[in-house]
Amino acid sequence: MAKQFDRIEDQHRSFIEEQHMFFTGSAGPEGRVNISPKGMDSLRVLGPNRISWMNLTGSGNETAGHLRENPRMTMMWCSFTTRPMILRTFGTARATHVNDPEWDELAQHFPAHRSARQIFDLDIDLVQTSCGYAVPFMEFQSDRDTMQKWVDGKTDEELRAYWQNRNTETIDGKPTGVPV
Repeated sequence: MAKQFDRIEDQHRSFIEEQHMFFTGSAGPEGRVNISPKGMDSLRVLGPNRISWMNLTGSGNETAGHLRENPRMTMMWCSFTTRPMILRTFGTARATHVNDPEWDELAQHFPAHRSARQIFDLDIDLVQTSCGYAVPFMEFQSDRDTMQKWVDGKTDEELRAYWQNRNTETIDGKPTGVPV
């Protein structure tokens, strides 16, 4: 049975912090809906109604483009271990890019990463928990080092060129606001 809350309670925060992976969902007023898995040390619960996550360079940049048109965002965590639960947060988000005045304030919460494109800051208006009875058991082995190795093999100029070629528009051709 789903339960709804108007804030992240202590037990929700603990659950979020135990998970090695989370999912984000966003959509513009038209076009495709994006659901994206995230990991690494890239998420912080900053208060009972606030979560921020650092978005690292990837093959696309859908969330940033969607938020420019429609600030809705959903985040989801599910337990793959002993505690069967799914937790979702719903709210509105904004993207802060590396050249925005708010960047330093938000970035201080995360380890420095050369490929950080944005920090998404979610203002939560609803938290929902539900059973995770059908979620399979899986065992965490480790974070992947693939992204870090890829970044380490690039200069800052090469990373910006990648953003220019792959991250300035969504797959629907909408601008993402990523600085190049």
